[in-house]
Amino acid sequence: MPVINSVAAMKDEVASWRHELHQNPQTAYEEEYISAFIAKKLTEWKIPFKKGIAKTGIVATIEGQKTDSGKALALRADIDALDITEKTNLPYASKNKGKMHACGHDGHTSILLGTAKYLAAGRNFNGKVHLIFQPAEEGGAGAVKMIEEGLFRDFPADAVYGLHNWPWLETGKIATRKGPLMASSDEIEIVVKGKGGHAAMPHMTVDPIVAASHIVVALQSIVSRNLDPVDQGVVTIANFEAGTGAHNIIGDTAKLVGTVRAFKPETRAFIMKRIEEIASQVAGAFQAEACVTVSAGGYDPTVNTDNEVDIAVAAAADVVGAQNVIADIPPCMTAEDFGAYLTQRPGAFIFVGQGVPGDPQSRHNHGLHSPYYDFNDDLLPIGTSWFAKLVESHMPLEK
Repeated sequence: MPVINSVAAMKDEVASWRHELHQNPQTAYEEEYISAFIAKKLTEWKIPFKKGIAKTGIVATIEGQKTDSGKALALRADIDALDITEKTNLPYASKNKGKMHACGHDGHTSILLGTAKYLAAGRNFNGKVHLIFQPAEEGGAGAVKMIEEGLFRDFPADAVYGLHNWPWLETGKIATRKGPLMASSDEIEIVVKGKGGHAAMPHMTVDPIVAASHIVVALQSIVSRNLDPVDQGVVTIANFEAGTGAHNIIGDTAKLVGTVRAFKPETRAFIMKRIEEIASQVAGAFQAEACVTVSAGGYDPTVNTDNEVDIAVAAAADVVGAQNVIADIPPCMTAEDFGAYLTQRPGAFIFVGQGVPGDPQSRHNHGLHSPYYDFNDDLLPIGTSWFAKLVESHMPLEK
């Protein structure tokens, strides 16, 4: 595999960073350990950086041998973990109870640190590179927070790139697509208010469970009957909370909690409108009331720009070979707050395969957010080489 030789030589070192970070996971806006680790490495390599963006975020800047091209790129890694209890039994398993790097952000951070070390050593480019170490990707909208605190004002960039490990793709392959790659994500809560009473006298009550049950069923008609069949969306009610625990009491309220996914802003808005209409009118049919709340900080869809995908694909082909690059992978309904950056700058996000098809027991095949998941260290030189080739190809030194 034609990764950069000096990057390949760093694999064990970069893996050791990853293992240390894996043992010390912290969640949204509490990532003090990993932030301090990043700062220590950047200081060691004499790379200037700014701390405290979005509380625990860091942005570092590396200048090439020349900067008169006027070009600048931004490369991003997420640094946060999840509220999951690890079950891998690895020697470097999480030491923080109930916290785990179950999505590979420890690997993403290590890749960007490896990129920093490589670029700072040679500076074989003409321009600037901004390295974004972002907190709170998992539900905390850290990308939005960094933008609000002046990310692109203080660190202007022509384009922004990012990557994510992908257990459903074989190691050694890279995939992306032009246009929507991942969906928007919004959390919804529907509280159905009725009138409680004795379960043996239901006619004296307004049963919120009956009303909420009909709402759950009716919401499934939005995608199947309200959306254009060639459009895509998801409405999932994942939690239904109701009752007092007693077998003979009808409670006053029921609560539904779920998620909405879409690729287009207009589809996203339409689904939300229909949820409110359906919830209100169905509840009313049962003499109940429904209040719909959309949680703040929903994620934008990740929509890659065409030119930057071409650049990303070319760099990927240099690293893993054109035969191992999928340039038109189908979009998926997972979400990533990298989409917020793409509302501000052109850019591209890619999936880097980490699956091991020949070993069904491999922990690298477990899905993201699984307590049995572990990042595949074989990705470290691939991701680092891809980032490096992006920089050196986009901002080449004159020969």
